[in-house]
Amino acid sequence: MPHFQIKLLEGKTEEQKKQLAKEVVKAAQKVIGYGDESFSVTIEDFSYEEWKNQVYPNDIIGRKDILYKEPGYEM
Repeated sequence: MPHFQIKLLEGKTEEQKKQLAKEVVKAAQKVIGYGDESFSVTIEDFSYEEWKNQVYPNDIIGRKDILYKEPGYEM
């Protein structure tokens, strides 16, 4: 049962988040299969400061062992 955790900088609308979740699931279905009922998605908003001090060092750089797409920026 795939579950996707998405972390975003704050400022996206609820409609954008719903569309993002829908498109992520649709792309995953093409690649790994499973029906729509098998997927779940959470989206969490962060301020720029939270991203810089928490998300980037801990969840991105600190998790290179499971990072499949590196960012094209540094903080």
